[in-house]
Amino acid sequence: MVGYIRWIDSLSKALAHSFGWCIVMLTLGTSYEVFMRYVLNRPTSWAYDMSYMFYGALFMMAGAYTLSKNAHVRGDFLYQKWKPTTQAKVDLVLYIIFFFPGVTALFLTGGNYALESARILEVSVNSPAGVPVWPLKAIIFAAGLSLLLAGSAEVCRCLYCIKHGEWLSRDEDIKELEQVLLETHGTDKKVQS
Repeated sequence: MVGYIRWIDSLSKALAHSFGWCIVMLTLGTSYEVFMRYVLNRPTSWAYDMSYMFYGALFMMAGAYTLSKNAHVRGDFLYQKWKPTTQAKVDLVLYIIFFFPGVTALFLTGGNYALESARILEVSVNSPAGVPVWPLKAIIFAAGLSLLLAGSAEVCRCLYCIKHGEWLSRDEDIKELEQVLLETHGTDKKVQS
């Protein structure tokens, strides 16, 4: 079970890191558009489509990674006071009742949208460039699949915690800036004004 969890976590990480390059493409594309529009007075016909497609792909494909890092927003004023086994039991029930039905709907509906869009070679109606949108709709399907896999790993984490009484550690490939600063400069130093 631990091997499966680690494998799914590494898959989620690889997907998120590869789709993280969308930020570079967004930055370059938007910078090019700003230059063309405001300096040369020759706006592009594809910049709007490019921006929502890259941002949409980035947003959708980051979900599984965020889930694997336990970084989704949680109202945990009660949750944090519970024993790990109680947390795991509540999480397990919530995954079964809410998470899997919603993500399964995303997966199935996204698959239908992607197939239909690819069948008709759908293009964007937002610009005269006729940018294909079927790849973006395929991302909905891929995001649903990656979330289903990440959710199955989280269920395994819950079962592990219920059995062993503690949560399985998570891989730390990134750290919050505040955490890095505290580790670098120590918590006992005061900020000088």
